[in-house]
Amino acid sequence: MKNKSSIIRYSTLILFIICIALPLYGQSQQFSKSDYIKSEYDIEMRDGIKLHTVIYRPDSAKQKLPFLMKRTPYSCRPYGEETMPRSIHSNPQLVKDGYIFVCQDVRGRWMSEGQYSTLTPNVPGPGGTDESSDTYDTIEWLLDNISNHNGKVGQYGISYPGFYTAAALPNAHPALVASSPQAPISDFFFDDFHHHGAYLMSYWYATNVFGYQHEQPTSNPWYNLPDISSNDAYWFYLNKLEPLSKASKYYKKDNFFWQEIINNPNYNNFWQSRNILPHLRNIDHSVLVVGGWFDAEDLYGPLNVYKTIENKNDGEAQNTIVMGPWSHGDWAGSDGPQIVGDIFFGNNLSGWFKKNVEAPFFRSKLKGKGSADLPEAYMFDTGLKKWDQFEQWPPQNASQQSWYVHGDGSLNLQKPSKNSTEYTEYVSDLSHPVPHIETPKMRFTPRPFMTSDQRFAARRPDVATFETEVLKENVTISGEILSKLYVSTSGTASDWIVKLIDVYPPSVKEGKHTPKNVELDNYHQMVRSEVIRGRFRDSYENPKPFEPDKITSVDLPLQDIHHTFKKGHKIQIQIQSTFFPYIDLNPQKYVKNIFKADSSDFQNATQRIYHTSEHPTSILMDVQKK
Repeated sequence: MKNKSSIIRYSTLILFIICIALPLYGQSQQFSKSDYIKSEYDIEMRDGIKLHTVIYRPDSAKQKLPFLMKRTPYSCRPYGEETMPRSIHSNPQLVKDGYIFVCQDVRGRWMSEGQYSTLTPNVPGPGGTDESSDTYDTIEWLLDNISNHNGKVGQYGISYPGFYTAAALPNAHPALVASSPQAPISDFFFDDFHHHGAYLMSYWYATNVFGYQHEQPTSNPWYNLPDISSNDAYWFYLNKLEPLSKASKYYKKDNFFWQEIINNPNYNNFWQSRNILPHLRNIDHSVLVVGGWFDAEDLYGPLNVYKTIENKNDGEAQNTIVMGPWSHGDWAGSDGPQIVGDIFFGNNLSGWFKKNVEAPFFRSKLKGKGSADLPEAYMFDTGLKKWDQFEQWPPQNASQQSWYVHGDGSLNLQKPSKNSTEYTEYVSDLSHPVPHIETPKMRFTPRPFMTSDQRFAARRPDVATFETEVLKENVTISGEILSKLYVSTSGTASDWIVKLIDVYPPSVKEGKHTPKNVELDNYHQMVRSEVIRGRFRDSYENPKPFEPDKITSVDLPLQDIHHTFKKGHKIQIQIQSTFFPYIDLNPQKYVKNIFKADSSDFQNATQRIYHTSEHPTSILMDVQKK
């Protein structure tokens, strides 16, 4: 009989596969052979590798239809031409409209041949193979071998499949006329597994999913999850996995993805070559970028894919961005209340997106029916809880304001005077790091924390807190945020975390969707947070230590927001040096490679945040004009 931990591990693996698959395949009614004709092919690429491809064609189609394709590392299950999925697509309107749906296992995954590569580097020119060439070759085969099509192809994908969608944009096939990268990964040094060079320890658990080559095409998982019996993520990561050199107990040298991570601690050619953003040029078809404001995995990706296409294509690409109050892939889920953590944002927001944005986009571009009539940017205001449309993003009527921190704990638009208190100080104790959420649980992705109540952190002595007076009018922040820190540390290495928080007034009452035991009066809702590994403050390629106790400038970009801090609320900034176990621990002693640091390298440090006229720590935000 299997022991309890093995059963839990296997069950968790199956649950992980299901959680990945549901947003990709949808959750509507069961389809059958009477609805669609299912065919499976092994399509040969230009280098001879064959990629397993599953095609669903409406059985009763009377007109020629376009292709709608996704490429995925997460399996095109169920396999077998007689076995139908629960749904062809998460958007029932697209299924109703009628497309030739195509799903392909990418190289080295599941039923496809070849070697899998993490974020396959783009290879410019006609000679090499990459995700763009594989997509091109697949489209060419579809046009030549599948009947009753109209010659047009669209593509889409969420998360890692979103990367494959974005990676197909350079040197695209002429028949590719509409693409929707949704929550796309763009650069693993800034998304998913790292943020500004800091390792996202909370994703360590999922590393095995990407760390092993299959020996041959297979319909079964060929990887296992690490054997972890505790559900207490804070305890496990602090006692079993810090320092990260202890991970060798769980991940051996045959886990190639883990080896790639620990052997490339800096932004070197390995990571740079896997950054798709520099290659998003010469795009001349329609692109719909989709993301969630509270996506713990891939927020950097959609924002920067959109901005890069805007900046590098001279207006040739028809480029639209949609950002909703979603966590990772929520827009592909079922209708109902949209809740992230404790916070309710509205009803049927995913259904609205599917009906009014996604379906019209593909219908217009691939079928020539109707008009998508989409604005440049559909942005959900996460404070007022409503959709806004903009002709550009960030919006033209937003102007940058500097909000300064002060020694009395205040935050305002006044620059510190010459007589201001010099600094705020705290001790960063690595034996008692600040958790990212009050009670961290072991999970694949820590999604609820993106809106979580940070009152517990404000009470800690190792978190510096600054806040405004009660707002006398609404303040809407729309666009980019930059923290300009003046800091010092008694050590030679340090992380800096900045959180932007909406402090609710005492008058706020719980609603019917508020979880039990949650009180919203004086709730400290996190709106945005970000970390920078201080060694990368001047260069991600060439890290350097801090000089102990020397005042140092550190700029930390936070991701965009569209949030109204309402009248009666307060704007709060929290600054700290640990965010655990979302982020791994910085030893606070400079070492060449933190992944290989020894326990003796870890030390406490005294941290100072300066707020004088000469060293005015501030946060720059795009504030909309009234």
